Amino acid sequence: MQKPSQSFTRRHVVKALGATALAGGIGMPYVARGQSDVVRFGHLTPLTGFLGPLGAYGQMGVQLAVEEINAAGGVLGRKVELLMEDSVNPATASSKALRYIERDNVACIIGEISSASCLAIAQVAARHKKIFVNTGGNSDALRGKDCNVYMFHVEGANTQYVKAVGSAMLRDGMIKGKKLYSLTADYAFGHDLSAVAKRFVKANGGEVAWEELVPTDATDFSAYFLKIRQARPDVIISNLAGNQITNFIKQYSEFGLSIPYGGFGFDTAVAWGAGKGNFGGVWPIIWHHDLDVPQSKAFVAAFMKKFGKPPENQAWGDYVGAKVLARAMNEAKTTDTAGLLAYFEKEPKFDILKAREGYFRSWDHQLIQEMYTMTAKPLAQVKDQWDLMILGPAVPAAEAPLDSIAPTREENACSFQT
Repeated sequence: MQKPSQSFTRRHVVKALGATALAGGIGMPYVARGQSDVVRFGHLTPLTGFLGPLGAYGQMGVQLAVEEINAAGGVLGRKVELLMEDSVNPATASSKALRYIERDNVACIIGEISSASCLAIAQVAARHKKIFVNTGGNSDALRGKDCNVYMFHVEGANTQYVKAVGSAMLRDGMIKGKKLYSLTADYAFGHDLSAVAKRFVKANGGEVAWEELVPTDATDFSAYFLKIRQARPDVIISNLAGNQITNFIKQYSEFGLSIPYGGFGFDTAVAWGAGKGNFGGVWPIIWHHDLDVPQSKAFVAAFMKKFGKPPENQAWGDYVGAKVLARAMNEAKTTDTAGLLAYFEKEPKFDILKAREGYFRSWDHQLIQEMYTMTAKPLAQVKDQWDLMILGPAVPAAEAPLDSIAPTREENACSFQT
């Protein structure tokens, strides 16, 4: 949600049609730079570390999108050439973003999962006046104090996740009058999510009475569960990320705790990693492959045909990010940044594979959209390794404004500097 010849060292380059992710084990052809008959999209996402499993899905999603874009005529009659790399960490993400812009002359950059790496890429994009579409970084700060006019967010803000699942937690009696024990990923995303979650919990009559900061490389949660057992909270809350969530869910089941739990951030791949019989709790999700919408079903079918498994929500984000950019370029009749900014500022609506269309809000460039909640499917009903969850109804409900779960100006002020 997100590794030869001449200068082709650690580079994944895809010449549009028929390419397959290196993450899937198949090498990719080299494509010469300097061609004027193509439009280059640069893609960055982590393929290693605790976010690596999500990044692999991001690569798959953007590849499928570019194949479909080119099959439909490309961008302004030109083929899209996709460049993909492992962003690894913020410093690497920054240097690779700069190389995409200065050496490869990309029209835009798409991707990322780490909020810290998103910020690093966004700073490079702003200096060089290039569009960056964030498909996986959740931090509210990216849409607030760290926002910039060249950055757009397909991924939901932490506030959207918290408000979406918070409504279900309130319904289930998990917040009001309750003492919560939080486990929080110890990096930018986790800190930001924790702050947003505490604000929501306090506003709705609950208390985050305990909080543990969990290193991003942590794999053993037994010490945390021992502390939780001793503290006896009413509810356990996950502000974790990536493989942390997989280990938390799996070991919670193994530890035999009976305390209600859930999370304010989530990706379906981390539940799949926990395995059948381990998933539980209530979680927010931005998109799911069971969504009963025709265009979503078409995406799932195409993805399964190409990759042999259903798309994860990170695949959805990178797919939608590329599709939205291609449509914007074709409708604005330009790949230039100024023309694209003018186009997006009018808040056109886009098909984002959901029942309601989405749009980028002009004052913070957040994609305003539906969210959902997830709960565990009864074990007897589980059909396969991906069929672990029950998708809840859309949040907000059809009669409510889409931006009712998004950060308000008061909650997360953004001031674009150009």
